[in-house]
Amino acid sequence: MPYILTGRWTLGQGLCKLWLVMDYLLCSASAFNIVLISYDRFLSVTRAVSYRNRQGMPHQAVAKMIAVWVLAFLLYGPAIIFWELVVGRRHVPEYECFAEFYYSWYFLLSASMLEFFSPFISVAFFNLSIYLSIRRRRLHSREAQLHLQLSEPASAAGKAIPPSHHCGSGMKLAVRGSIISQTSSPSLCKMDPSSSRAAQPSRLSRDKKIAKSLAIIVCVFAICWAPYTLLMIIRAACRGRCIQHHWYEVTFWLLWLNSAINPFLYPLCHSSFRRAFSKILCPRRHTTPLSAVLRTGQ
Repeated sequence: MPYILTGRWTLGQGLCKLWLVMDYLLCSASAFNIVLISYDRFLSVTRAVSYRNRQGMPHQAVAKMIAVWVLAFLLYGPAIIFWELVVGRRHVPEYECFAEFYYSWYFLLSASMLEFFSPFISVAFFNLSIYLSIRRRRLHSREAQLHLQLSEPASAAGKAIPPSHHCGSGMKLAVRGSIISQTSSPSLCKMDPSSSRAAQPSRLSRDKKIAKSLAIIVCVFAICWAPYTLLMIIRAACRGRCIQHHWYEVTFWLLWLNSAINPFLYPLCHSSFRRAFSKILCPRRHTTPLSAVLRTGQ
């Protein structure tokens, strides 16, 4: 804030580099976390069985989150710290604070490919894959319901259906209708068709909400990041002479805005985020009083 108001950096080079590392790190980690969360939603919809099997292994999630922050630091951190040592001299004036690669368009183009274009393409791909998966699942569920409706009059008319054939057709319908079941016991053969038909629409509606939330996240990410990324490359190519500085400031604050609204955007789009934020911000609502526990035990 003092730097923006006065136009002079008076806190020294050490704090300048610390500020730049944190600034670039947090913005890059925000973009990479969007990719990680979208990938997690992609697995939960397209590979639901294997995804649920991994729910009891939190070390994989921790490893992925650590990898996101390490990659975000490696993208800009070493360049901010060691650029002037590699080049051999300092380009930033004494009372200003910006990265040494400020006008290195080739470095900024390479970094923007990893920071914006690759995350945007990845998140768009995950979102499109989820949509196509939901569409295929809806078609399969309609076929399953039609098959059940055709088979019910036949059984009501007194046509005997061998138990093994009924069990095999039930297994086929369960797979094609994307009814998640991990048991190999005969309980699948006893599954009520009405319950399976009731479970499919609820799951499809939930997956549809996931696809819509991802679409919102993709659009907000693109709106907030695209102007900054494009102007950053253009400004570096023409060394700041073709774009006025205040336009760059506007895009930079738009970039910060994306990181500011994400904590509100994700709880609005995902119920799991709402529950997690509620537990963190309002822990008393989720704690069971000791008296209630004692009464339950009695």
